[in-house]
Amino acid sequence: MSAGSVTQAGDKGWSPDQYLLFSNARNRPIHDLIAFLGPGFAPSRIVDLGSGPANSTEILAKRFPSASIAGVDSSPAMLAKARATLPNTTFTLADLRDYDPAPGTVDLLFANAVFHWLRRPERIPTITRLLLTQPSGVLAFQMPDNYMEPSHLAMRETAASAGPWRPYFEALAPEQRPDLDPIESYLDYYDALKPHCRAVETWTTRYVHVLDDGHAGIVEWVKGTGLQPFVNALPTEGGVREAFVAAYKKRLEEVYPLAADGKVLLAYPRRFVAAFR
Repeated sequence: MSAGSVTQAGDKGWSPDQYLLFSNARNRPIHDLIAFLGPGFAPSRIVDLGSGPANSTEILAKRFPSASIAGVDSSPAMLAKARATLPNTTFTLADLRDYDPAPGTVDLLFANAVFHWLRRPERIPTITRLLLTQPSGVLAFQMPDNYMEPSHLAMRETAASAGPWRPYFEALAPEQRPDLDPIESYLDYYDALKPHCRAVETWTTRYVHVLDDGHAGIVEWVKGTGLQPFVNALPTEGGVREAFVAAYKKRLEEVYPLAADGKVLLAYPRRFVAAFR
């Protein structure tokens, strides 16, 4: 799930345990993308790009037990968790922006929730470059497409609002801003990939996750992903992080009504792309 984060350097803030708090829900799009490839699809070698704590790698290994599978991630913390989970699988520390699998040896390049971490100017070029490392096979990936969702609008609105956190966000250079770039259009991906492929399929699935702990559940969900760069931009002392998260939660309470049983429904759209060489 880490491509080589462009919002924060190195391994700062990545927590496999936080990310896996909602593993069942986070794993649904992995299963859906694999299912799309069809029951007759039988790759011999798979590379899991941005393998994170190996939740996607483990699902791939169960679905394709005869395949050789390797994982790649830029986070040492995620890789440590992955190696503990699948000790017989090779995991490599690398940034997907310059990672090159051995040419002609991979049947499936699989990427779960990783490419959205790249800035727009490098996102599609990185994906296209990875596709072109192999003369055949499939590149299949999914990524959150929630830039305009209330959960993510509230992050940006809170960061821009008055509070002890605001000077820290204002001091950031443009390339350090914590919000991720919006996902490009379907046409952008089709036009970039189709000249190199026999077929390109793309779609969006809007998942709706039922979170038990109300608005606190949304906070815990995004603390493992999109909220992390915002929190990391703030000092650990002085209560600034806690104040920011509390203000963010208050905004969530204004835009996400509680269900009758006290739970919250979190809509979470994801973009899928499958490119067939």
